[in-house]
This record gives sequence, structure tokens and C-alpha cells, in this order.
Amino acid sequence: MSTPQSWICDGTPKNGQHYPNCSGPHPPQENHTPDCMICGLPREAMTGKKSPRGTKTVLSGGRGSNLPGLVAIALLLLLLGASAWYLFGRTRDPEIVESTSETVALSPGAANPLANVSQTAVNAELISQGEKILFNPGINFAQKAAGATAFSQDNWTEAVAQYQQAVQTDPNDPEAKIYFHNARAKQAGNPLTIAVVVPISASENSAKEVLRGVALQQERYNNAPQLPGRLLEVVIVNESEPGKAPSIAEDLIQSPNVLGVMGHGVDAASREAIARYERAQLAVLSPISTSISSTVPGESILQTISLAQKANELFANYLEGVGKTLATYAEQTVSSPAVVVFYNSDSPYSQQLKDAFKAALVQTPGQVVKEVDITQGGFNPATEVSDASQVGANVGVLALSKNKVQTAVAIAQANANAGTPLTLLGGDELYNPNILKDGDAAINGLVLAVPWRWQEGDAFASQATNIWQGRVSWRTATAYDTTQALANAITQQPTRAETSQLLQNGIAIAGTATDFSLFDRIPLVQAVPGTSAGFRYQFEPI
Repeated sequence: MSTPQSWICDGTPKNGQHYPNCSGPHPPQENHTPDCMICGLPREAMTGKKSPRGTKTVLSGGRGSNLPGLVAIALLLLLLGASAWYLFGRTRDPEIVESTSETVALSPGAANPLANVSQTAVNAELISQGEKILFNPGINFAQKAAGATAFSQDNWTEAVAQYQQAVQTDPNDPEAKIYFHNARAKQAGNPLTIAVVVPISASENSAKEVLRGVALQQERYNNAPQLPGRLLEVVIVNESEPGKAPSIAEDLIQSPNVLGVMGHGVDAASREAIARYERAQLAVLSPISTSISSTVPGESILQTISLAQKANELFANYLEGVGKTLATYAEQTVSSPAVVVFYNSDSPYSQQLKDAFKAALVQTPGQVVKEVDITQGGFNPATEVSDASQVGANVGVLALSKNKVQTAVAIAQANANAGTPLTLLGGDELYNPNILKDGDAAINGLVLAVPWRWQEGDAFASQATNIWQGRVSWRTATAYDTTQALANAITQQPTRAETSQLLQNGIAIAGTATDFSLFDRIPLVQAVPGTSAGFRYQFEPI
């Protein structure tokens, strides 16, 4: 018997809707998450409540036309946007596409296109194309382990079969999906290889969110390759700690098959890593090495910039937009905002968000009356909230980084117990299931600026609404588009130097220029009562 929080699925929808991406009937399975772990049906499919508009078919497919704005934000969130929802958009079970390409003949001294980065890497334990498993074991671990064994032995047929089974067992697993397509790419004989750097050790959910978008785009590309016989291969890199960035960069640089890199952050180690990529002419899309500008309506230019070029730094532009959005909301909500800003000085993201908010607040009638660095010894949430109220604060801005979610919860709880609670605002790094679960009623009303906008005509948003009932991570969507941009670049110029030069010159990306309003006013969400996220509260757009 199921518990009140669980639900039973047998793979047959009871609500009159059709879900072609789900695997079909199966023995009854008790679930504790919004989707069935076997077939992928959402909880609502078992409710028996018919759709008022009749039977609906939930389709999988491509994205809408909002590439430029989403690509821009994705570059920030590959590392900065920490853990979010674990839900993964399911496509149909992977289909085997037989390769018709001939075996690649290597000239003397030429790089082996089938070589794995980890074969020569100093950080071999942090890098995989399918030869090892980087994530914690799940329900498909046996099949993944068998796939890794076959992959490491260059047995591509067996690796494809095992990883395909792993994907079917757990469609939510992006690592399995990526390795499945990597095995296909190896089987075809001459992969187009990119690397994605994600913080698996520090935040497994965060890494999965990014890789789900990467995996979906890789699947789309490989099912319709743009260069005959050349499929997209993705190297997954676990940036286990920020200080590893330069060493990881060297490993990728020393692997000539890697044509481009996505990821890294804004800290000193990441800057050193990016400097090394620049010297090696290996293109890297990161928050501090990329610029996107609008040209003519419907088209924008994505361009990599050197570390010396600060004027168009994507990271700073984005945080400026967050600061403006939060300051404007504070002014609209409270007639004369008196703000206490909580931040952590050990994070570049946190410090720059604090500064961006303060700069934007100057343009309003509001003022910052208190700044609180939570990293200072003796920090006490209740004391700081009380002190802030005594100096007249009526708004609290949680400019905290992703590893301070529990501190944000503690501040929210102290605030809820205060006589006159502050209006609480925050940035995207607090958009996290843990803040909903642990904060519960204390976070009711919390407003966050997050870089995602639902648009009625957006195909991806519509699909996500149908499958996840509106619970979608922008990190997955934007990583999907970033991968598309990088894949398009290496398709045009499939060598490292040419790809790097192409991105330095700038490449046109089609879409709607209106998405760049994201940099002027980042969309807002608010914590409200609701159970769509699996807790008592959920985030809804304002």
C-alpha cells in the first residue's frame, strides 16, 4: 500500500491523455517523486481526471525560437546556477542509427579520433566519455557498469546496447544518455568532441540539470548529423573543487580531439583555466569569456572575448540585470525600501550581486541600511534580522551563493518569527528544491530573480508544461541551447583553431532579439503554497 506522499503507477494513463514518450504498461510501482521511475508518467496520469479539452498527445521535439537569450543565460548557469529540479524531459527511447562510415585511417603521428581524454589526463578519475561512471549509483547502475566495461575495451556495439538499456531503465539519467550517444559516435568512427565541465562532487543535482540539456541536444544532433559519419561526443568533466580548474584545462588542452569547452566559473582558478584555453586556441564558453549582442531583429551575435575585454562580460551584464530587477521590485512593493543585504564574501557571485543591487537601488528612493557578511564569525540569523529591523530595514536581499541555501533558510525562519517580517528577495542561486523543502512556510512569499520566461508560443515550454506540469529547470533548457551553439560552430569549422577563430569573430544565432530584455529585467518567481514541486510550497512566475 502506498503512503500518503507516494503514488502507484502501472504505466497506463487514467486521465485520458496520451504520453508517447513513456515506455508503456508495467507491474505496479510505488513512486515518491512527481514522475514514475519506470515509465516516466507524471503523477497526474494516475488520477483519473480527464482533461477538459479531451485527449491530449504529449509530444517530444525541438525547441522554440528563443535561442539568443537562452544561450546567453546558459553560459552563466553551466556552473553558477546550482542545484535545481531533478526532472528530465524524456524523449523516445534511443534509437540505434547504424553507421555507414568507413573506418578512419590514421596518418603517421595523427591523433587517434577514438582516444579518450582520460587516457593521458592527470585528472583521469574526474573525466569520462563512457569508460567510467562519475555519478553515484542509481537503479540502472548494473547496465551502466557493463556499458563502461565495454566502452573501455572499445567494444562499441556492446557499449551502445548496455547504455541503451541503462537509458530505458532510468530515462532521468543524463550520464547514461550521453554515454549512449558517445558510444554511437565512437562506433561511427570520427566524433566531433566537446567537453562540459560541471560540479558533480559539489552539487550532483546541479550537474545533472546541465547535462540533461546537453544530452537532449546531443541526441537531436546525432539523430540528424550535419557532417556525414561524424556524431557529437561529449566529455563529462567533474570539477570536484574550484582549484582544479587549471589542471583540468591542461588535460583538455592536451587532448587534441576536444574542439570546444563549456563551463567553469568566475573565481581566480577559473580565470587561470580560461587564460590557458586562450593561449592554446581552444574555444571555451564561460560566464567571463563570452559576449552576446543583438544586431538586427531576430538575430544576435555570440562571441568569445579575451579576459582583457571586460566591457561586454556576460557575467557582469547578467548580474546588473538581476540587481535592476530586484531593486525595481523592492521599490514597487515597498514605498521607501530600506534594505539589509545578506551576502558571503567568499563568493564572487555573491559580492558582485550585492554590488549590482546597491548600484541599481541608487536609482530608486530606496537605500541600503545594513550589509551582513554571513562568513564573519558569530553570525546569528535571529540577531541580524532583529538588528536590521531596529535600523529601519523593511526589505531583506539574500545575495547568497548556491552553497549557502541552508543559511538562507535560517534567515527566512528567523524573519518569519520576527514581529515585523522583512520582504525577502534573492537571486537565482537560491532557486533550489532544498529551500522549498527545508524552508517550508518560512519562505512563503520569497521572491527570486531567475533567467527563465514562459512564453505561450515556445514549443519547449509547452512540452515541459505538458510533461512536468510547469516544473521545468531553465538550466536544462539553456544548456540545450548552449550545446547547440557550440555544436553549430564546430560543424562549420571542425578543427580546434578554426572553431576558436570563428567564435572570436562572432557567429550569428537565429532567434528573437526580444529575449535580451532578460538583461534589463530578469523574470521573477515567488514561493507560494502548492505541491507541484513535491513539497508544500512551489515557485510560480510573478
